[in-house]
Amino acid sequence: MEKVEKYRQLVKQVLEEYASYKFSSGEIEVMPIFDLTRDHYQVVSAGWKDERRIYGCSVHIDIKDGKIWVQYDGTEIGFADELVKLGVAKEDIVLAYHSPFMRQFDGFAVG
Repeated sequence: MEKVEKYRQLVKQVLEEYASYKFSSGEIEVMPIFDLTRDHYQVVSAGWKDERRIYGCSVHIDIKDGKIWVQYDGTEIGFADELVKLGVAKEDIVLAYHSPFMRQFDGFAVG
């Protein structure tokens, strides 16, 4: 359980840092959203740029069975690599956006 709690803190840390960056134009809010009971973590952007509505999830991470599951990473940062830099073992990170077959080749956990 101690490992899972550490992973919760690290995921929140990297997502809060990412959410602190502001768009250079428009009125767009970047919000970290954490479901601490079910271990779901996201960053969502919502607002307006000129006359165009902006809304979407840029990152979605879950913690399941003692592993960090990167469900979606639509950023240039690479959150799996950021978590590795903070001490998370690659075998505890699943790139869930890769097919189960392809995970054996990505250098991270298969599931």
